[in-house]
Amino acid sequence: MLLSRYERMIARRYLLPGKGEAFIFLVASISLVAVMLGVAALVIVMSVMNGFRAELFDKIVGLNGHAVIQGVGGRLPDWREIVAEARKTPGVTSATPMVEQPLAATYNGRAEGVLVRGVRLADVKPVIGDKLVMGTLAGITPGSGRIAIGSRLAEALGAQVGSEISLFNPQGQATPFGTVPRIVNYTVGAIFEIGLYDYDKAYVIMPIEDAQTLLLLGDNVSQIELQTVDPDKVAPILAPLADRLRGGAVIADWRSMNAQLFQALEVERVAMFTVLSIIILVAVFNILSSLIMLVRAKTRDIAILRTMGATRVGLMRIFMVVGTTIGALGTLAGLVLGFVFLFYRQAVVNLVQLVTGQNLWDPSIRYLTELPSKPDPVEIVIIALMALVFSFLATLYPAWKAASTDPVQVLRYE
Repeated sequence: MLLSRYERMIARRYLLPGKGEAFIFLVASISLVAVMLGVAALVIVMSVMNGFRAELFDKIVGLNGHAVIQGVGGRLPDWREIVAEARKTPGVTSATPMVEQPLAATYNGRAEGVLVRGVRLADVKPVIGDKLVMGTLAGITPGSGRIAIGSRLAEALGAQVGSEISLFNPQGQATPFGTVPRIVNYTVGAIFEIGLYDYDKAYVIMPIEDAQTLLLLGDNVSQIELQTVDPDKVAPILAPLADRLRGGAVIADWRSMNAQLFQALEVERVAMFTVLSIIILVAVFNILSSLIMLVRAKTRDIAILRTMGATRVGLMRIFMVVGTTIGALGTLAGLVLGFVFLFYRQAVVNLVQLVTGQNLWDPSIRYLTELPSKPDPVEIVIIALMALVFSFLATLYPAWKAASTDPVQVLRYE
C-alpha cells in the first residue's frame, strides 16, 4: 500500500498519542498486546503439539519400527526365510527378528509387569546405545544372564546395575501336578531411558537366545520388525510382502498399532488452533474499536483535510495503515515472545511447578519426560498472515467511515 508523503506523516501522527487522546492510545496499546498474546499462544501451542507428535513418533517408531510381522499363534518358525524375503522387498531398509512377551518381574519384594524383548545385540545398540544412564551393553551377551531395563522400571523395583531380578514365565514346564511357572534370575547390566514413560516403565531387553530359552520358544521368534524408506508410505511399500505372507503371518504398521493415539493428537491439534484463533479475533475487534474512536476524535481534522484536497481513497489508506501497523507490530512481538518462550519452555515449566508446588508434566500421563517443541515454518507463516489479514479487515469499516465524512456538515458550525 503506497502512501504519499503527507499520508505517511498523518498516519505516523495518528499512531502516537495526541493531546487529550491518551485513552485512545491506551485502547490501541491494549489491541497490540492482545494481538501479541494471541499470536504467541498459537505459535507456542502449535509448536508444542508438533513436537509432542514428532517425539512420540520418533520414540515409538524407533523402538517398534515402521511395521512388524507377527506370526499366527505368536510364533514364526520360518522366520529366517521371512527375513530374507522382507529384505528383498523394495523400500524395506531392515528386517529384525525379535522375541517379545509380557511377563512379571520381582526384586526385593516388589513386583512389576514388564515387556521382555529379545533382540540381537547388534540390533539393540542403535536404539538404546546412546540412551544408557547406567551400565554398558558390552556385557549383555547370550548366556551371560545380564539384561537391560528401563529407568522407570528400575525406580519402581528399586533396582540398579548389578541387582539381580527375577522374571516369571507362567508357561513353564508341565508336571503331574500341573504347569510349574518358570522363574529365572537375571543381573541388571544396563539401565536405559528412551524418554517415553510407558517404555521406560516396562521394557526389559535381553539377547534373543536368552529370551527364546526363557519363553521355551526353541528356534522360533514372535515377530519381525521392519524399517522402510518412508514411514508415511509404509502400507504400499509392504503390500507385496503382505500378499506373499497371507495365511502364515500378518503385518501391522505403526498407523494401525497407534491409530487412536495419533488420531487423538490430530483432533486436539485442530481444536487448539481453532480455539486459540479466537484470541486473535478478539484482539482484532479491539483494533476496530480503537480506530472507530480515533475516527470520531479526528472528525474535524478529517474535514479540514478534505477541504484541503485530500481524497477519500487517501483517507482510507491512512486509517488502514494505522490499524494494519498495530496488527503488524503485535504480530511481530507475538512471534518474538513465542520463540523466547519455546527456547526457555522447560525452565518455565520448572518455575511454575516450583511456585505452585504442582507437577505440571507428569510423564506417566504425558508419555514424554520433557515438554517437546517443533516449530513448523509453514504454520508460523500462516499464523502471522492470519493475524495480518484479520487486522487489515478490521480497518475497512473505520477507514470507510473516515472517508465518507462530509466536511460541510462537520465545519458548518465551526
